[in-house]
Amino acid sequence: MLLGILAMVASYFIKRGFRARALVFLVIMTGVGAIGVGLFPETAGVIHHVFSVIAFVFGGLSAIASYKVQKMPSSCFSVLLGVMTLGALAMYVSNIFLELGPGGMERMIVYPALIWSVGFGAYLMGKS
Repeated sequence: MLLGILAMVASYFIKRGFRARALVFLVIMTGVGAIGVGLFPETAGVIHHVFSVIAFVFGGLSAIASYKVQKMPSSCFSVLLGVMTLGALAMYVSNIFLELGPGGMERMIVYPALIWSVGFGAYLMGKS
């Protein structure tokens, strides 16, 4: 839940610093998804999966959309990490686990998004 709350706080600062409405919306939706995942654990059933998909899809899209506010090479890495997240999600929902199992493939969805968020935050801190 804390990750989602902090994503929403970050969206406020992204809005103040850039004219990137789409990115702000995507980051807010990522936060909504993360809060939902925290509120509804895996034992909650379908609602957990719905919020997971929201967090993963919008997290990947946020990484891709952030290229507009970054300079090279950070922008390229952001797009790559977003594509990795969305590609791993597509494989996961298609039951393609690359011999990692469902849990391992889920990590392949989450890790690129988390790496992007840390890198993007560092990029923004260095910019100020």
